[in-house]
Amino acid sequence: MLQGAIAQSTIRTSVVLGLRLAVQAGGLLLVARLLEPQQFGAFTGVAALAVMLGTLATFGTHLVLLGEMSKDPVRRAQVLPYAMPTTLVCGGVLLAVFFLIHALALQGSGIGWRVLLAIGVAEMLLQPLLALAAAQLLALGRTARSQLLQTLPLFLRLVAAGSVFVLQPPDALSMYGYGYCIATVIALMVVVRYMPRAWPPPRQWRLPTRRELHESASFAVLNITAIGPAELDKTLAVRLLPLTAAGLYAAGARIVGAVTLPVIALMLSAMPRLFREGQNHLQRTARLLRWIFAATTLYSMVLAAALWWCSPLFVWLLGDKYGGVDEVVRWLCIAVPGMALRIAAGSALMALGQPWMRAGFELGGLVVLVAASGLLTVRYGTYGMPLALACAEWTMAAWGGILVVRCSKIVRMLRPDR
Repeated sequence: MLQGAIAQSTIRTSVVLGLRLAVQAGGLLLVARLLEPQQFGAFTGVAALAVMLGTLATFGTHLVLLGEMSKDPVRRAQVLPYAMPTTLVCGGVLLAVFFLIHALALQGSGIGWRVLLAIGVAEMLLQPLLALAAAQLLALGRTARSQLLQTLPLFLRLVAAGSVFVLQPPDALSMYGYGYCIATVIALMVVVRYMPRAWPPPRQWRLPTRRELHESASFAVLNITAIGPAELDKTLAVRLLPLTAAGLYAAGARIVGAVTLPVIALMLSAMPRLFREGQNHLQRTARLLRWIFAATTLYSMVLAAALWWCSPLFVWLLGDKYGGVDEVVRWLCIAVPGMALRIAAGSALMALGQPWMRAGFELGGLVVLVAASGLLTVRYGTYGMPLALACAEWTMAAWGGILVVRCSKIVRMLRPDR
């Protein structure tokens, strides 16, 4: 059955994402114990900004590659020759923007320019190339392998954090920043060496046509709006809260974000089929989407309850200097179901051929996040950020769900299954 095949793929991918979760958790614990809360908050906020900008570096070409190769793997040769130079040019421009934003809005972070450069190069030049490689594997149905590829730099960063933790250098933050970049360099070298098919050499590169640029631009907007709710809050916390409070919030938000990985596994496993059948086999797509939303709702409610009861454990894991992170996690539990349903709604709209609808409701959620965080942190301090995130996630979940229902009805009327 359709659901059975995707369920099996989801289980395999969840196992790999479980490994990724373990790596992320190990890295979080080591870095949190290595740094003081104010340093951890500053680093996390700056890194979150780099990750957000880095999602624009491919200019959406990795999603174009995913969509085209899902239909026919031979189309790889049509997309990669313009995807790679586009990624490098956009990444260079975004690196300059990263430094400008830091100078204007985040000077109080205390992060030196060398560490900023290391983080920026890793997230805006190297990581986007890894995204192109992962998209190829995902399009071929090798979802678990694509996630292993994306886990590799995280594992190497864990090794870097462990090395700094053991050595205890005077400037641990700078040393970890450099290791953050070196880990990504090594991961990219491994990918280049062991990918099944070589990447096109520079002599085959070309500029994208106007049509290709327009298509990839829509995916670029989708990428930044999709990643924004998961990263923008950490950057806002550095701006709006004392650095120690920002560190507590960042630690709690990373914990909550990590445990939503099975929802991501579910959507990644379904994505190639949704790309192929989303607009042509509407009855099957409708059944699949109902199954996805039911599973997402059940999982997210169980997860929120488990996090609530396990929250005191995180103080023990992170150390006494992170006292109060348990309360942050409990407040963040309010956002968890909305977060999971927002991910499902966004993917559903992609399947129904409505990428701009997805971009619209996610952009609206970012506006809600910015406005609510400014208002709620003034009144509630540290706990204002979890409340602001909950407002944004539930707004996006509700708005996205309404759009999915409306879009499904319209598509069925215009293109009924035969």
